[in-house]
Amino acid sequence: MVNPFSSAVEIAAAIRAKEVSPVEVADCYLDRIAELDPKFNAFCFRADDEVRAAAKAAADAVVRCAPEDLPPFHGVPLPVKDLVHVQGWPTTYGSLATDRSPQPKSDPIVRRFADAGFLPLGKTTTSEFGAVSFTESEAQGISRNPWDPDRTPGGSSSGAGVAVIAGMAPVAHAEDGGGSIRIPASCTGLVGLKPTRGLVTNAVVEVEGFATSGVLSRTLTDTAAALDVLTRHDPGAWWSQPTPTRSLADALAVEAPSGLRIGVLTTSLIDGITVDPACLTAVGETLRALEEAGHQIVDKPLPLPKSEELLSTFLKVWSVASAGVPVVDPDRIEPHNRAQREAAKSVDSWTYAESVHQTQVFSRRIAEAFVDSFDLLVTPTMACLPPKVGGWRASGNPVVAAYPMGVFTSLFNVTGQPAISLPLHHDEASGLPVGVQLVAAPWREDLLLQVSRTLEQALPWTDRRPPLD
Repeated sequence: MVNPFSSAVEIAAAIRAKEVSPVEVADCYLDRIAELDPKFNAFCFRADDEVRAAAKAAADAVVRCAPEDLPPFHGVPLPVKDLVHVQGWPTTYGSLATDRSPQPKSDPIVRRFADAGFLPLGKTTTSEFGAVSFTESEAQGISRNPWDPDRTPGGSSSGAGVAVIAGMAPVAHAEDGGGSIRIPASCTGLVGLKPTRGLVTNAVVEVEGFATSGVLSRTLTDTAAALDVLTRHDPGAWWSQPTPTRSLADALAVEAPSGLRIGVLTTSLIDGITVDPACLTAVGETLRALEEAGHQIVDKPLPLPKSEELLSTFLKVWSVASAGVPVVDPDRIEPHNRAQREAAKSVDSWTYAESVHQTQVFSRRIAEAFVDSFDLLVTPTMACLPPKVGGWRASGNPVVAAYPMGVFTSLFNVTGQPAISLPLHHDEASGLPVGVQLVAAPWREDLLLQVSRTLEQALPWTDRRPPLD
């Protein structure tokens, strides 16, 4: 019997021990997808027969091979976000305007998952081009939050978050170019770590290095182990660090250093956005837990750019990047992305180069604070609770409506620092999870995970389940 809420590491161990077959695992998750996905809309593409065939091949390998010869996640299903290519499957980018032809080749990130033994389970929903923090698209419909189907699960890795928290997958691929791993982690009560720029590479550098791949999971163990199979030197990448000498799984087993300096940021980086009291409560509980663990809360400001300067720079780079998504029918692009593409046309080469230069200036200034002033920064993941489905229509602009969701996350896409959202608070009034974001200096995923383990012990979350009936 397969427990759909088992971790990916637990499932992989059970497969190696021949306690469960990859076929049983695949059938468990495919059955749950058939039952639950009509209600929550996590998947935009399924190939169940192909999944079962791959599971059968994985089961045959278990019989033939010694356990130590199997890859670490042999036979574990993993859905892939519909912004990257899986050979033989379409990539729609969440849009009606794109080509539906099967892709001739998987992206490097997908091949890395496959090398680790993961079996592609299907493709998960995303907002069109991954441009906003919720999926309510003409192409893929509305993705709903299992904690409250009238609310969004966040995005743009919407389906990934829904699939994992609802037990339709043990872990899911996700991408983050402005918060798209951390925002759904906060909305659905999961762990979401955005790696350092260059740690996890793909086919090309996306959005000037703002965007990167990772996973959404229920546990720190899965997050560390999954990132370990993704973080290896990539000689074909524009930039890539050497393969780490110590695994993140090993780092997670080490106790966090004592007496860390903890900075705090709870004021919105965009003028006019008020932070929800539940998000502030979550930060307060986190800081108390860190103080009780022997760490020092320091009152030192982050050297932030002006609100309008940061937003303008970020949007110039983002609009040009989104304009580069390949489309075959421009008339079917959703209105907000048509507006983004038009805005991109007004960004001349000098302005774009200056914007990229400014992101480097911001990055150095802020990264230096993690040497001079503090070791970790704590913020709310979002400035709001998960918004109501359709709530963006009041503003008429989904990009603007998403600002409170990404106001604390997008800065660290610009700086390239590692940042993790942890489900450390559950709001009793709304019944919704609330994430807290921890940010570290570049390449310090190990420290993030170690401190996250400390917080997990103080404020545990893994037994929380949404009401799915």
